[in-house]
Amino acid sequence: MATNTKRLLLSDLVSSDKIDQVPSHYIRRISQRPNLQNVYHDHTIPLIDLHDLYTPNRSHVVHQIGRACRDYGFFQVKNHGVPESTIANMMNIAREFFKLPEEERLKTYSDDPTKTTRLSTSFNIRTEKVANWRDFLRLHCHPLQDYIHEWPTNPESFRDHVAEYCRSARGLALVLIEAISESLGLERDYINRQLGNHGQHMALNYYPPCPQPDLTYGLPGHTDLNLITILLQDEVPGLQVLRNGHWVAVDPVPNTFIINIGDQIQVLSNDRYKSVLHRAVVNCEKERISIPTFYCPSRDAVIGPASELVTEDEPAVYRQFTYGEYYDKFWNRGLATENCLDMFTVTSSSS
Repeated sequence: MATNTKRLLLSDLVSSDKIDQVPSHYIRRISQRPNLQNVYHDHTIPLIDLHDLYTPNRSHVVHQIGRACRDYGFFQVKNHGVPESTIANMMNIAREFFKLPEEERLKTYSDDPTKTTRLSTSFNIRTEKVANWRDFLRLHCHPLQDYIHEWPTNPESFRDHVAEYCRSARGLALVLIEAISESLGLERDYINRQLGNHGQHMALNYYPPCPQPDLTYGLPGHTDLNLITILLQDEVPGLQVLRNGHWVAVDPVPNTFIINIGDQIQVLSNDRYKSVLHRAVVNCEKERISIPTFYCPSRDAVIGPASELVTEDEPAVYRQFTYGEYYDKFWNRGLATENCLDMFTVTSSSS
């Protein structure tokens, strides 16, 4: 095991040290393991065609999105406007990056979660007690001109392809945010106006094959702290969502995105829409790549329930807070609890 401790990245531990069992610091307690044999396969997950958002049938699509946000907390979209070539380039460049030599990848390595461009492993190795079976490259990407100079230059086309993808993902996020705002009975631009200067981050997640996938997670059950997440996955299953008390596998569908509601939408909607618990599991045969785009408020934006959604019968569930305050608490706790919304309720002692 002596060589294992020298590896900063899980992928190098797996590929170079040829391990045949999961190292002890990745192993979950029995009560916290994924129980993969109890996972459901639900083919009723909403798949929403966004084409009609630009036609007189817009209200029908808005209604579908609202119902999916209320009943599921996540949905899939097709005819989303992101070119197939942009998606293919993004996935290919991610695969190329994680195949680079160790010393090349490690040029962007950091265990500091405040860095806006960094390669790291697990989730937050400074605070967590059990590691996750994942390496990731995290990038801030809005405003693009503020961050692109920090990004890797190897592979050679990395910045061009990722920037193109970021612009397309941002366009999709803005379309969805307007529709979600409308679905709540708010003005179309209401949520947009609450986000300050807006923020956008993304992660390139790499999940190596795991010799004992029933002992660990790529990521354990958690909600996303941001506004909405737009997930691009490769063809290897791994995403699971908690629905009606059961974990449900969300199998990849080519040229679609998974959209999930984050904590900030739950706050803005005053609990009408719920941020959904989801997790990433791993397998023993194939590597998996997933690329979530996290659309969020800027750090100084003040978030709270929309006043139109607060009534005598439905009082405000959450206090107002800055997104920066929420972001810092989320990263510091290191997925120790499933979400941190309870720290921001009106009745919370932290108010």
